[in-house]
Amino acid sequence: MEVALREIAGQLGGELIGDGELRIARIATLEGATPDAIAFLANPKYRAQLASTRAGCVIVGPAVRDEAAARGAAIVTPDPYAYYARLTQWWLRSMRPQAAAGIHPSAVVDPSAEVAPDAVIGPLCVIGAGVRIGAGTRLAARVTVYDGCTIGARCIVHSGVVIGADGFGFAPVKDDGAFRYEKIEQLGGVRIGDEVEIGANTCIDRGALDDTVIEDGVKLDNLIQVGHNVHIGAHSAMAGCVGIAGSAVIGKRCTVGGGAIVLGHLTLADDVHISAASVVMRSIRQSGQYSGVFPIDDNAAWEKNAATLRQLHTLRERIRALEKNETTPRQS
Repeated sequence: MEVALREIAGQLGGELIGDGELRIARIATLEGATPDAIAFLANPKYRAQLASTRAGCVIVGPAVRDEAAARGAAIVTPDPYAYYARLTQWWLRSMRPQAAAGIHPSAVVDPSAEVAPDAVIGPLCVIGAGVRIGAGTRLAARVTVYDGCTIGARCIVHSGVVIGADGFGFAPVKDDGAFRYEKIEQLGGVRIGDEVEIGANTCIDRGALDDTVIEDGVKLDNLIQVGHNVHIGAHSAMAGCVGIAGSAVIGKRCTVGGGAIVLGHLTLADDVHISAASVVMRSIRQSGQYSGVFPIDDNAAWEKNAATLRQLHTLRERIRALEKNETTPRQS
């Protein structure tokens, strides 16, 4: 596929500088671009690459307009990264026809399910009784949606996702001295809002009594576990391998880095950002960036630091005792 640069600007807007007839064949990074590519500069730390890139055109912000114009064609826009995102969407629609609306012949859909006429249900999907799937939503191959769950409009659900399986609920029981677990049936469902994207092999458990809720605009990466009764606020985003334990409440516009864990029954306020691989063990009531990762080091140094950390409580008590002795009046 090749398009004229003026066609891109005509579709997506922005100030076009340079030759509008320049043919663009691909989207690339500044470093890897060739003269037939369009690249973007969104992060200031890559500004030095603007002078050396071979890209035919670069998407830039107003702050580097003149610098970009001096090297060749450019599209100037207030938010280059958002422009790049819209460009990838337009490019994909132009290059790769979308799957036709409807239900694939190999999918299994319960007769009581309500699927919007323009939704896409991919191969080998299983849609349970009473499920509702909104307008324009696309389910890739092998998605399973259990009974009574709801998916809103314009959602994207990738392969292997399971929505509405039982949450992890068991009551410990002793019968005549023998220990066992009694299953707690999960009677709630899952409610997913509009414009949610769910990555491959992510699992969202149904609620025990109330529903598990994913609000509008949430973005979930691959291999995420969302426990029962979790509530994720609008426009929050989570990277791969995150685990959200049961009954946790995640605020709006939160982000959770890859591999991080949020323990059950905790609350994160709006606009909380959790660094990758952190373990959230208490509720967070104020917005901000939070990290709980022990810094990586060579193993010998790490073992020494870990051993020191184990002694912190004892050291604190010793310091308190010393301070107390210093402040206690001496008998004359």
